[in-house]
Amino acid sequence: MSGMRTILYRAGVVMVLAGILITLPGKSARAQEAQAMKPDKLLVVWTSADREVANNMVFMYSFNAMKQGWWKEVSLLIWGPSQKLLTQDADLQEYVKRMKDAGVKLLACKACADGYGVSADLQKLGVEVKYTGTTLTEMLKSGWTTITF
Repeated sequence: MSGMRTILYRAGVVMVLAGILITLPGKSARAQEAQAMKPDKLLVVWTSADREVANNMVFMYSFNAMKQGWWKEVSLLIWGPSQKLLTQDADLQEYVKRMKDAGVKLLACKACADGYGVSADLQKLGVEVKYTGTTLTEMLKSGWTTITF
């Protein structure tokens, strides 16, 4: 029995040491787990036809969130009345181009855009126009942090 106890003791020591060796170079297992769960993707859902909200909230935050590296990924979903506003406002269009250049992914709901008759105009601005119900659902279920305006 003494030999079996020694084997179990050594196996336990090896497991403990292996755990220590894995976490020593970096963070503790709990810190590593917290880092893995840290949200790094932002979805901004813009539905408002209010120009002031677009300029001073939606665009400002989306642009800076990407430019400053606050988030690894930033997507702007242009949905509903915001689509019509964007296609009618040259200043907002210029801002959208800057956001795209900074790395913000631009999406628009095709059903809404078709309803407003602005799908082609949005595509000319570099916006990916597609049916977004499934895309939105997948983003929500996969842990994207989401804010709406």
